[in-house]
Amino acid sequence: MEYGIIGVLVVIADIYAIVKTLQSGASTGAKLLWVLGILVFPVVGFIVWLLAGPKGGQSVTI
Repeated sequence: MEYGIIGVLVVIADIYAIVKTLQSGASTGAKLLWVLGILVFPVVGFIVWLLAGPKGGQSVTI
């Protein structure tokens, strides 16, 4: 049962990373490579994206 919950969490994290990558200001080629990396290596791809992935195109200034 706990592996199913972990799997669902991984899928949610990967979907979040893909959406944020597609919304970023990176080039189309970079977006494609990031999405492929996240899909082929779900856990490692998410961690690498979290550390080095393209940042969102919107910035909030307070």
